[in-house]
Amino acid sequence: MARIGVVSISDGRGHVHARNAEFIQSKQDALVASLRAAGHEVVVGADLVATNSLAVSVAREVAAADVDVTVFYYAVWSFPHFTMLAADATRSPLVLVASTDPTEPGLVGMLAAGGALDQIGRRHTRAWGAPDDADLAAKIGVHAQASAAVSSLHGSTFGRFGGRPMGMNTAVANTDQWMRKFGVDVEEIDQYELVLRAEQADGAEAKKAREWIEQHAAGVHYDGDKLTPELLERQIRSYLAIRDIIDERNLDFSGIKAQPELTENFATMDVTEAFLNDPYDWNGPKQPHVCATEADMDGALTMQLFKAISGTPVLFADVRHYHADRDIWDLCNSGQHATWYAARSDDPAENLSKVNFYPEVFFFPAGGASVQHIAAPGEMTLGRLTRENGEYRLQLMLGEFENYDEATNKTLVDQSTPEWPHAFARLDAPGEVFLSKFGANHIHAVPGDHRAALRAVAEQLDIRLDEWSRGSGS
Repeated sequence: MARIGVVSISDGRGHVHARNAEFIQSKQDALVASLRAAGHEVVVGADLVATNSLAVSVAREVAAADVDVTVFYYAVWSFPHFTMLAADATRSPLVLVASTDPTEPGLVGMLAAGGALDQIGRRHTRAWGAPDDADLAAKIGVHAQASAAVSSLHGSTFGRFGGRPMGMNTAVANTDQWMRKFGVDVEEIDQYELVLRAEQADGAEAKKAREWIEQHAAGVHYDGDKLTPELLERQIRSYLAIRDIIDERNLDFSGIKAQPELTENFATMDVTEAFLNDPYDWNGPKQPHVCATEADMDGALTMQLFKAISGTPVLFADVRHYHADRDIWDLCNSGQHATWYAARSDDPAENLSKVNFYPEVFFFPAGGASVQHIAAPGEMTLGRLTRENGEYRLQLMLGEFENYDEATNKTLVDQSTPEWPHAFARLDAPGEVFLSKFGANHIHAVPGDHRAALRAVAEQLDIRLDEWSRGSGS
C-alpha cells in the first residue's frame, strides 16, 4: 500500500472558516478513515488551511513525510491561492478531491483550484465523491500506487551486462534520457565478469541447486551433449555469480546480453534469468530481481514498473507467432519466463512440476538448459515502454493467457520452438493494429488488470499512452 498525504483547504475569511471548520474536519476524518481502511498509511496535515502561511507550512510538513501522493481536499468553497501555495511546497503528485455534499460548494472550490493549477502547468488529477466512498479511496489509491512505482525508479541502478545484442536497436536506450526522465543510472558490466565469477562460484551450492531442480522439475532431459549435469551447474554458477555482483554493486534490476558471446562459448543464461525473476530458489523465498534477456533496457524498465505495480514476477517474451485461426498469440522466448508462471503458485514445487529443462537448440552452440513450460491461464495486463522519434510511450492492453489439452498444446508449441517456454495469449487488441503499431519484438505481462495504475504511471511520467482494445478500433 501507499503513503498518502491529506491537506484540507478552507475559506480564507476568518468568520466563514470558523463556521465551516467542524464540517471540514468531519469530512476529512471520514476520508482518512476510508483510506486507512483500504490499507494505506495516511499523513494528515496538522491544521486546516485557512491562511497563506498555513498553506505553506502544512504542505511542507506533509511533504517532509515523503508521501507518494498528496490529496488536497475541498469540502467547502476554498481560496484558490491556498492551493497554489501548498502545491508549490510539495513535489509529490497531486490529487484534488471534492466532497459532493450539496450543502457546501466543495466542487466549486476544487474546480477553481484546478483551473489555477492548469494555468501554471502544474499537473494534477481530480476526483470527487462522498468521503467514505470506497470507490473514491480506490481511485486515490491507484494514483498513490502509481506514484510509488515511479518514485521507486528514482535513485535506482540498472546493471547492463554486455552491450547491444545482435544489432537490436530497441534493446538499447539513452542513459542521459533514463536519468533525466526516470532517475535511473546505468552500470555497464562486461560479460567476462560474469564468466570469471561463475568459474569461482561455490561448487557445492551449484550441486545442491542442480539436485533440487532434478527433484522438483517435470524433467531434466540430459542428452550428454547440449545438456549435461556439468552444463546445468555452469548455468547455476552463473546465477550465483550475478547474485554476488548484484549485491556488491547494489543493482536494482539488470539485463544480460548473452548472445552471441555467452551462448556460443560459455552457456545460455536461461536458468540464470529465470531464477533471478522468480520469487524463490533452492534456498527458499526471495524477492524477484528483474533481469531482461538480451540486455533489453526498455524491456527491463517496463518489467521494473510492472513489478512495482503488481508485486509479482513479470513475464518477458518474444511476440513469436499469431495463430490467426484461433486469434491467439504465441509469446515465446528462450528461458526468460520465470518458472513461477507455470502455475503462479506460492509453492515452488507446484510450479516446477510443470517445468521441463531441455537441451538448448541450434541457436546456442555452447548449450545448457532451456526452461520450458506453458504459462498458466488467467487475465493479464500486457505492454511495454517503447519510443517513437525519441519520445517514450506506454503501449498497453489487457489479455488472457490460455491453456489447452495436451494434444493441442503440443501442436501449437511444435509449430515454433518446443524446447522454449510459451504463453498463449488472447489480446484485447486487433491483430492488425498490434502488428502495425507495437514498437518492439519483446512484450511483458503481469497477472490481473493493472491498467488503471499504469495509466496513472504514464500520466505522472508525462509520456504518451497507447492503449488498445477491440472496442476502440485503434
